[in-house]
Amino acid sequence: MAKQNRVYPAECNCLAVRQAARYITQFYDQYLVTAAGLRTTQYGILAKLKRQGPMSINTLAAQLVMDRTTLGRNVRPLERDGLIVIEADPADRRSRVLRLTRAGETRFERGHKVWAEAQKQFESAYGGKQASELRRRLRAVVASGPGPSESQ
Repeated sequence: MAKQNRVYPAECNCLAVRQAARYITQFYDQYLVTAAGLRTTQYGILAKLKRQGPMSINTLAAQLVMDRTTLGRNVRPLERDGLIVIEADPADRRSRVLRLTRAGETRFERGHKVWAEAQKQFESAYGGKQASELRRRLRAVVASGPGPSESQ
């Protein structure tokens, strides 16, 4: 009788990445929530809009590698607090575009200062070269192949 190859939960790539992601998110949230009233995900949304300007919900979701409905839940508090506006796309009235407001820019700048401190502390604890290599490898994972909807 052939011995089955067993994979144990401790060897699960998905579990290890999700645990690390939760740990790192909680670490950055400690800085961002207290000083800027933002969670890491919200800060990431504001950062993308600040760097790249207004964009559709679908484009932003794709760039953040986030499900559109999850992104929708994350932008509601930002819109409610006046940090972003959701407008009809002038090129396609059926589509919606997210735009950073002045209040959003101000909150982003406040968040950016503490994000930079969190980044510095993380790299100090983990190592600057290791952190850079970690980002490179994680980006390679995202770019490595078919996305979730393409693999089914």
